[in-house]
Amino acid sequence: MRILIVNPNTTASMTEKAATAARAVAASGTEIIAATSRMGPVSIEGHYDGALAIPGLLSELKERQSAGYDAAVIACFDDTGLEAARSFADVPILGLCESAVVTAGFLAQRFTVVTTLERSRVLIDNLVRRYGMGERAKVRASDIPVLELEDAASGAIGKLRAEIERALAEDGAEAIVLGCAGMTDLARELQAIYGVPVVDGVAAAVKQAEALVSLGLSTSKHGSYASPLPKPFIGAMSGFSPVLKVG
Repeated sequence: MRILIVNPNTTASMTEKAATAARAVAASGTEIIAATSRMGPVSIEGHYDGALAIPGLLSELKERQSAGYDAAVIACFDDTGLEAARSFADVPILGLCESAVVTAGFLAQRFTVVTTLERSRVLIDNLVRRYGMGERAKVRASDIPVLELEDAASGAIGKLRAEIERALAEDGAEAIVLGCAGMTDLARELQAIYGVPVVDGVAAAVKQAEALVSLGLSTSKHGSYASPLPKPFIGAMSGFSPVLKVG
């Protein structure tokens, strides 16, 4: 089984961090392939960044089809481009937020997602509600720019831990979800410190991707995720024009 991990931002060190987390939980017969978007923002913090990251994400999914992959994981907790990717691809596509909150729901009645900035908190709160977990989950921002998670001297880990402690004390949280792909390497350490389940979206998405592939299941192509209709795309988007599928 081959699972493609696509980082929709352009920071390669974050891709490697996600790939390491994926390989740590993947089954022995699963190959993890990591890809970094080659166009777009260096980090994704809010709607504007997310919108401009989607073309790079789709390009990676498209260009790697010839080598083949059985499922793909979009390594951003905003589930950037997830709907478009599911419409494009014929294999299961998983997002970190959806995978993580579903997993947390198996483990706890109440949980808190701790993310980076306030603008991301609002976006993720909307996703959590869309995924049916709005009554069980709270989303908190720890006031950490994403790229500070790459800098050990930034103080980001201290801010993250402080917000987790507030979630446990004030929210009645029985589990914590790490709301950024840049936090993926911290899950085991934080779980040991706080004694509650700490869910990393990368690990959750990889295991769910393996399950879907093993079950022979993929995204429905009837209705909302049907393949795009063939039509011309103009200008810089011309390379994204859908083509008629034969057979």
